[in-house]
Amino acid sequence: MRQKPIYVEIEMKSDLDTLWEYTQNPSLHKEWDLRFSNITYLNSQPCEKQKFLYETRIGFGLKVSGTGETVGVFNKCSSERSSSLAFGSNHPLSLIRHGSGYWKYIQRENGKMTFLTQYQYKTAYGLLGRWIDRLLFRPLLGWATAWSFDALRLWVEQNKHPKRFIRSAIIYVFMCLFFSLFWFYQGFAGVKTSILAGTAEIGLAILWLLPLKRKWIIHGVQACIFAGFARNIHVGSVECVFCCKRRS
Repeated sequence: MRQKPIYVEIEMKSDLDTLWEYTQNPSLHKEWDLRFSNITYLNSQPCEKQKFLYETRIGFGLKVSGTGETVGVFNKCSSERSSSLAFGSNHPLSLIRHGSGYWKYIQRENGKMTFLTQYQYKTAYGLLGRWIDRLLFRPLLGWATAWSFDALRLWVEQNKHPKRFIRSAIIYVFMCLFFSLFWFYQGFAGVKTSILAGTAEIGLAILWLLPLKRKWIIHGVQACIFAGFARNIHVGSVECVFCCKRRS
């Protein structure tokens, strides 16, 4: 089954030239886009597509590299611009073999910009690569794109550098991992006494790992569960004190 392209759209307070500079200048682009650690433009002729090299650090001192080419299409008198690109990699750690996509910039009458992207790619490593992409890589890449667009918005609107945003995101990721491990433990320990409750707790652990857009719902559900735990502990403590007084 063919996967849908990744599509992300965001609205922000900006003008066309400013947003164009933040997204087309490679030294600025790499600051807000989680998908790239480094972008280097290569020398090209004015009438040629702009070729570039990219690198993405994946941790433990490892990085994935690739090549691409991009071209911008715009009219100074128009309120819209677009930029298309093609990319690919032969790196052994790259799940993406080759792909293409575009950015589109739309100036609204209310002074805001609509910035959107859509891209698609072919995976490496045959059936195994397609399943890894479907279950893990593509959802994470879509989340990274949406996160990067939001980091760009904060940088343009509020002058908050993405590195500050990244620190907050790292803390949130560790929080998600902590609660996921907590509920996995609770689920596997509780499934012996109640299959239904244990399964629900394991499901909650999985939800903490998924890049969901409405994760605040999980926060609310968990807050209610913890409030219930606290109430039960309080009631139990009161009953224990009452029983001790009666015995005395």
